[in-house]
Amino acid sequence: MSSVAVLTQESFNEHRSGLLPEQSGAAVAGPSAGQDEDALPTYKEAFPPLPEKAASPEGTQETANAWTSKIRPLKSSIITQVFHVPLEERKYKDINQFGEGDQAKVCVDIMHKTGAHLELSLAKDQGLSIMVSGKLDAVMKARKEIVSRLQTQASATVAIPKEHHRFVIGKNGEKLQELELKTATKIQIPRPDDPSNQIKISGTKEGLEKAKHEILLISAEQDKRAVERVNIDKVYHPFITGAYNKLVGEMMQETGARINVPPPSVNKTEIVITGEKEQVALAVAMIKKIYEDKKKNATTIAVEVKKSQHKYVIGPKGNTLQEILDRTGVSVEIPPSDSSSETVILRGEPDRLGQALTEVYAKANSYTVSSVSAPSWLHRFIIGKKGQNLAKITQQMPKVHIEFTEGEDKITLEGPTKDVQMVQSQIEAIVTDLVSRMDYAEISVDPKFHRHLIGKGGVNINRIKELHKVTVRIPPDNEKSNLIRIEGDPQGVQEAKKELLELASRMENERTKDLIIEQRFHRAIIGQKGEKIKEVRDKFPEVIINFPDPAQKSDIVQLRGPRTEVEKCSKFMQKIVAEMVENSYSVSVPIFKQFHRNIIGKGGSNIKKCLFSCQKKNGKLVQT
Repeated sequence: MSSVAVLTQESFNEHRSGLLPEQSGAAVAGPSAGQDEDALPTYKEAFPPLPEKAASPEGTQETANAWTSKIRPLKSSIITQVFHVPLEERKYKDINQFGEGDQAKVCVDIMHKTGAHLELSLAKDQGLSIMVSGKLDAVMKARKEIVSRLQTQASATVAIPKEHHRFVIGKNGEKLQELELKTATKIQIPRPDDPSNQIKISGTKEGLEKAKHEILLISAEQDKRAVERVNIDKVYHPFITGAYNKLVGEMMQETGARINVPPPSVNKTEIVITGEKEQVALAVAMIKKIYEDKKKNATTIAVEVKKSQHKYVIGPKGNTLQEILDRTGVSVEIPPSDSSSETVILRGEPDRLGQALTEVYAKANSYTVSSVSAPSWLHRFIIGKKGQNLAKITQQMPKVHIEFTEGEDKITLEGPTKDVQMVQSQIEAIVTDLVSRMDYAEISVDPKFHRHLIGKGGVNINRIKELHKVTVRIPPDNEKSNLIRIEGDPQGVQEAKKELLELASRMENERTKDLIIEQRFHRAIIGQKGEKIKEVRDKFPEVIINFPDPAQKSDIVQLRGPRTEVEKCSKFMQKIVAEMVENSYSVSVPIFKQFHRNIIGKGGSNIKKCLFSCQKKNGKLVQT
């Protein structure tokens, strides 16, 4: 595979709408994501032996039943999973480079490395959705590569007893490898001679939570002390953990038990408590008390919030939800990013719901989306060389996302309302300034003349650019476009336009003509030190006359220039050649080769005596 498929949002949604319900999870989806390859039938199960010749009718019937009952449909080995990378966790955020550049190279490399197929889609919130297809092993390896190379990384540590580390590693490290693939993280376990019991995990925030959960479960399984599992409805887990996990931390400190609550990204209801029997019993009682209390007293309200504003309610890495829970004690549930629902559910004490609702609306409206009208041809001037102009703005207002869409006469701004307003005023001022002092023009020139306008090494076009202080875009050959665009100072644009049109007109009227002149006349036409041909060139200064190299032994003399001038020059040179033919005469005298030196004589004395000039009169040679 040598390319990265880039899906539009519409085609991506259409593809996903055809998946099974279990395929459309928030992080992973696939027709056989949960299949176990061990479930495939063996050869004997799929193809039972035929009956012996002496088998009774009953035996035959039994065998037939074996064929019909034992055969099970073979499950596809190709699965599809969808991963979502939030905007704040994307390594490559340049919208203009979407589907190409470094991001595309990384995706192509992942496909080559794992054998899986990747398709990219950009969500409305600028998050990246990646659909991965292939065999289970290839997809899991691709997932790990995607997380490590396309997503920003975080790190965390989890402490479990040193003696439990070997169970996390597993036989020949198989358990550790499986865990890393499953959670798309990198897990570092201290060496046996290292007394530390801290296991370091690096990966995405979601991956860290899953890995910590799995490691704590492994440790809990090996813990010889009491283990208790309590099923609590998922919607009440935030009240058990508390904001920023403070409440569950306090319970663990108070009871001495270890409480493992599944992270929000893991769709499990089971909370695992380990420790001494008394500790576990106390922790279980505390958890159940919180659950029963919230179940009895908590009220829910549902409000509609625009899908585009959900990310502002969630906040970076979910921090805003934790802030609301911390200040109000109300849990805010946001529908998954791949869901079209706009319903946000608030759950908590009735007297605190009002405050929480106010905060939800405040956060949703604290960010805004605005646009600035700007001709698309000015976009690159607004951005500046190597993005310098834009960098000055983004450094002052880093929370504002600025998007330029090719071909559209607008710039989209997204971020905190006050910051967006400031950036909008700055960009509008830049646009007003550029419109007042810049202009553009477009001219149509046949593509066959484009390379002549550019000149060898760009000499012609660079001279025009520097002279008139403009930029000139000549379309590449593969575009097959006649349109040449000139941008810059209004006066410079008009002068450059005039010069380019004159050059193009001259080239359109230019003609190349080949004259057939015997090579023996070339030197006579050129003359000593080129004196005679200089007279011809002075007479026809707009015509370029090219004689072939003597070594080529060619009779073709090429004339190039304006059509009328080429014709005049051609007739003039043909006249010169005709006169040469008329006034020249030669005769061949056969002499045996052995006598040549006698005719030449010593030092050429004899041949000099024989030299004479003659002229042609009435077809006869006359000595002078």
